[in-house]
Amino acid sequence: MTIPFDIIRGSGNIFQDFGNANAVVEHLKAILASQIIKILDSRQLNVRAAADETGIVVGNYSRIRRAKLDRFTIDRPTSVLGKLDQKIDVKIKISPKATAPTVTVR
Repeated sequence: MTIPFDIIRGSGNIFQDFGNANAVVEHLKAILASQIIKILDSRQLNVRAAADETGIVVGNYSRIRRAKLDRFTIDRPTSVLGKLDQKIDVKIKISPKATAPTVTVR
């Protein structure tokens, strides 16, 4: 038996797709956290080694690794990236036709 279903194209921001009130902020925090995880993985740093190298609390790295970002504001993952000597460019594009801004990080 086949169950019919609809295919719906997402917006690119899952937080917006699920109706989160702070979708753009949550999306940006997730992007920043993923960048931090990529850096830690490329340098083969566990959370304790990253904390020793940067002076940032182990718990912050642990939360980032587990994607527990609800306690963070945008400035905390941004400061972590700075301590890891990483420069990022954040571009927020607001389109008059869009329901929410688009965030990209390079």
